[in-house]
Amino acid sequence: MENREGQAVPQVTFKTRQGSDWVDRDSGSYFKGKRVVVFSLPGAFTPTCSSSHVPRYNELAEVFKANGIDDIVCVSVNDAFVMNEWQLQQQAFDVTFLPDGTGEFTRGMGMLVNKDDLGFGPRSWRYSMVVNDGIVEKMFIEPQEPGDPFQVSDADHMLEYVAPGTQAPLDVAVLTRPGCPHCERAKILLREHGFDYDELELLRDYPHRALRALSGGDTYPQVFINGEHIGGADDLTTWLQQRAAA
Repeated sequence: MENREGQAVPQVTFKTRQGSDWVDRDSGSYFKGKRVVVFSLPGAFTPTCSSSHVPRYNELAEVFKANGIDDIVCVSVNDAFVMNEWQLQQQAFDVTFLPDGTGEFTRGMGMLVNKDDLGFGPRSWRYSMVVNDGIVEKMFIEPQEPGDPFQVSDADHMLEYVAPGTQAPLDVAVLTRPGCPHCERAKILLREHGFDYDELELLRDYPHRALRALSGGDTYPQVFINGEHIGGADDLTTWLQQRAAA
């Protein structure tokens, strides 16, 4: 794989779809005057790309932008229709999806590889980069190993380069049930302390048994932070107090 640090990005036209219209986006003007994080991957809807690569960049988009990044861009050798549907399925609206349907941009980056063994044809090798005013500032290229290595092009690795020492937001999930006052209290506490969270509602998002399997109990809410089971609203209050005192 070719490291293009210090070189200009390829001059190509991305054929995008906005609503029912074709919209051309020229790479030269798109990257001009901006500092952009770009990550490229083998294909839309594929396992690692969908479960890890795209979601984490979308989750950290605001952190990147708070540290001088103007946009987060996902490039894949797929057409505009596929890329738009994938963005919708991923709910990744803080990432710009650019379709490289013919592989012209990827070829110009020296990252086009043959995936005939998987029935894909030419696709992109997995990599990420910072593009500063059209010039490649930094590249993270996955090692040339069999399969689909995913070691250095991830969002957390990139964030450490862009803003060393910056702590990523905590991952917070709250298991709730409709009409639960303690659930509302927990959510208010989290918002007051600046935590974003994902709410999972009983029967809409999970069955009764899942609550017991995860928390060992049957009371609501149940709060989980960065893989740690915090507990209910009172437990969350204690956790927040201890965090503030630390």
